[in-house]
Amino acid sequence: MPTREQVIEFIQTSPTPAGKREIAKAFGLKGQEKIALKKLLKDMAEEGLIDGKKTAYHRMGGVPKVTVLRVLEIEDGEAFAIPDAWSPDDASPPPRLRVVEAKGKKARQAALKVGDRILARTEETGRGWTAHPMKKLPARTDGLMGVVEIDKSGKGWLAPVDKRVRTSSPIADLGGAEAGQLVIAEPAGRSPRAGVKVVEVLGDPLAPKAFSLIAIAKHGIPHIFPEDVLAEGELAAKLPLSHDSREDLRDLPIVAIDPADARDHDDAIWAEPDGEGGYRAVIAIADVSFYVRPGSKLDREARKRGNSVYFPDRVVPMLPEVLSADVCSLKEGEDRAAMACHIRISPQGKVTKWRFTRAVVRIAHNIAYEDAQAKIDAGEAPEWLVNLWGAWKLLADARAARDPLDLDLPERRVVLDEAGKIAEIAVRERLDAHRVVEDFMIAANVAAAKALESKTAPVVYRIHEPPSREKLIALRDYMKTFGHNLALGQVITPSLFNRMLKDVGDDNEKAQVMEAVLRSQTQAYYGPANAGHFGLALSSYAHFTSPIRRYADLLVHRALVDAFHLEQPAPRGDLPPASGLSDRDREDLSKVSDAISQAERRAMEAERETIDRYVAAWLSGRVGEVFDTRITGVQGFGFFATILGLGGDGLVPVSTLGGEYFAYDEASQTLTGGDSGTKYAPGDKLKLRLAEANALTGALKFELPDSEGTIEPRGGRPDPKRSGKPRGKHMQGQRGRPKNIRHQGRKR
Repeated sequence: MPTREQVIEFIQTSPTPAGKREIAKAFGLKGQEKIALKKLLKDMAEEGLIDGKKTAYHRMGGVPKVTVLRVLEIEDGEAFAIPDAWSPDDASPPPRLRVVEAKGKKARQAALKVGDRILARTEETGRGWTAHPMKKLPARTDGLMGVVEIDKSGKGWLAPVDKRVRTSSPIADLGGAEAGQLVIAEPAGRSPRAGVKVVEVLGDPLAPKAFSLIAIAKHGIPHIFPEDVLAEGELAAKLPLSHDSREDLRDLPIVAIDPADARDHDDAIWAEPDGEGGYRAVIAIADVSFYVRPGSKLDREARKRGNSVYFPDRVVPMLPEVLSADVCSLKEGEDRAAMACHIRISPQGKVTKWRFTRAVVRIAHNIAYEDAQAKIDAGEAPEWLVNLWGAWKLLADARAARDPLDLDLPERRVVLDEAGKIAEIAVRERLDAHRVVEDFMIAANVAAAKALESKTAPVVYRIHEPPSREKLIALRDYMKTFGHNLALGQVITPSLFNRMLKDVGDDNEKAQVMEAVLRSQTQAYYGPANAGHFGLALSSYAHFTSPIRRYADLLVHRALVDAFHLEQPAPRGDLPPASGLSDRDREDLSKVSDAISQAERRAMEAERETIDRYVAAWLSGRVGEVFDTRITGVQGFGFFATILGLGGDGLVPVSTLGGEYFAYDEASQTLTGGDSGTKYAPGDKLKLRLAEANALTGALKFELPDSEGTIEPRGGRPDPKRSGKPRGKHMQGQRGRPKNIRHQGRKR
């Protein structure tokens, strides 16, 4: 029997009025089931869920009391939706419903994103249509992006590109697609047996830039600017700089230190000794708030995107390129509008004074991290670079005294050639030059938060809460397996974890503990209520230094404009005059903070999955080779390992470990052979043979070099090339793959 929700969804998406007969046929109901359906429909009519006609259950105009909606946009943390299957008799546009949680119900909006489908009760009020969500429905596109495969009988199958989707779907309608093409599909009917139909052909899945396109489509990342937004960007870019109303810092040798391939430069730094053992310094940040005004089309689009998304082959910018890569970018020799943070660094490395101004700057040098480091190492650095290193050493001393969380987490770097093909995948080198910029940015971010607090102004904080007690207990139990004790009776600080890591002498064991500490941490987010930044060991922290690529930073800039009376009205009447916070943001920062936190998580997932696909593509030509690996996680169904020096996480299924019985111990996270006593634990180094590298999903599979088990074919269809070797026996433990958390410290 179908549920109430399934019946409603069928009625609302049916192209023709659906009566009891059509509903019974759709769900394959017979005999007594039809009688039960009749009673169900009667009950639903009495509850007001359907209109109750005997022969045709359908909407009678307007919006049904209960219907399926699709989230169209999220603005200021508030979701707006339209009916998922809108087909009124006239050609009027679908109604736009504001999604509001019913009183006393647990909020669901934090989990909603553009494109989500929800079942909701609706009502028409004086303010328009309102929807109260009942439940979130599976997305129609889940698992429906994939590659067309044609079997020997000529039947089409959709092989999914999402590693979490294990089975292929039969294709009922190819829509002109050919074997090997990347496509988007949708269900062809109510039953999964009906298969799918291709609705869009994307082309060659292994072509340059295809991997990022997969992530963009899967996560619904806005990547095409509307024409009116581009037009407004061109207007904003022509705003003249008023030198008279800005502090003139063009004589300072301010330098922007960035990656060699950076296209946007949103920060630059300068320092000189103050004659008292400390330094004066300026952190100049692109004055994006001057060009992107609250309530403008540019602003609404930037808010919707939340942040720029960085892939190896492209950047999906938060702002149009005329701003992000040109007018707002701090380029060498060009006059640029900047928000200047002036700080005084004491001989002990503490920031003792700060002030904020709107300024005009002329960047003296754009220099790559590697080039700056090379000049310092060779003793050939000019004075402006020597001063930056001198000021940084004081900041670094203060950082060491603060003792923030110190996890040595390598970051993979994908290098592409001119044709867009993979030239190299390596671990990104961590230089002092990176630390110099990072510590200057942290100092400016702290100064921005404290400056706004001093004015009792609204702040969008960057919040990282301490680990939860549940995670700490799990970490304590895990540490006991190594003979280490984590006492929970004390105040938990980053220093505690740092000392714990220093006490671990064995490299293998340290790697395990480091990953365990990482998994115990909470996820950082944005919010208006200060809870400190645990990882950085800071009581107040905000993001101020990257307004070109983060909307949170733009909000902080606007708050500074208001708090320190830095307003500069736009001289053009076709752009909003104010550049400070809007009344809407000032009244409720929590909504926009939630929205940009969601956008950040979306970007991180998309970036991580794309890197996984590039790594798998890089390794696809090396299937069969044996690699040095380290175990990163163990579950009852097998263990995960990563290739040393390269990355690339893959599964070793327990079915490949031979015929002996393997027991999984959740407390120690180990698999132990019942006969041999062989044990597999996180951190163990071992040689593994690469058995599978799927570039489309980013999935890798390994096996022991002398494996006698089998790798199950992916896709849910028999693989005639594999023989029926015996599968290993094992004890299933906790299901589900552990989160693959990596360091996201791109620049700061």
